[in-house]
Amino acid sequence: MNLAFAYRKATQALNFFARKSGGRINKLKALKLVFFADRYHLRKYGRALTNDRYLAMNYGPVPSGTKDLAEQSEFLGELEKQYSGRFIRPCREDVHALESIDEVETRVFSQSDLEALEYAWQKFGAADGFRLADLTHEYPEWRKHETALKSGETTRAMMAYDDFLEDPPEGVEPCFALSDEEREWRREMLEEAFHFEAKWR
Repeated sequence: MNLAFAYRKATQALNFFARKSGGRINKLKALKLVFFADRYHLRKYGRALTNDRYLAMNYGPVPSGTKDLAEQSEFLGELEKQYSGRFIRPCREDVHALESIDEVETRVFSQSDLEALEYAWQKFGAADGFRLADLTHEYPEWRKHETALKSGETTRAMMAYDDFLEDPPEGVEPCFALSDEEREWRREMLEEAFHFEAKWR
């Protein structure tokens, strides 16, 4: 079961990071920053910021819907395309970048969402996309798929939000530290969210 993708938040998260970068940002870097914001928010507040479907790929975790927004891909629904196209677009001078074309619509975010975005930028914003991709390989939600990816058995694997609650190796930023009790509580919150989504779909 998937949660409802928060495409407005995902669009504005990309827009937020593009603005922080001076109006333009490498797409790989932007997607990794969204991952770190989602991981932080899930671990601290029991829900992801974007509710995106994450795929484990060679360059780390990829929020698939957010990637479609960044690329303005053909897989976008009409509402997603219309909304995102008002704020971001692929950069004309650099195929690997996206650019902001309007101010961030902050009203789509809660205060905790903004906290997660600021956390991701302050903690990881100085690194380039390839450095961030390498760093995401240290996290357990990606590492559980590492063997299949490196062997060529698959090029992508579905990731589970439950795995975001596991800790990376010592010395790697956890994106909010959790006690065992807090971890179980977040798992219960996540399970409730999935049950709620299943009931109302």
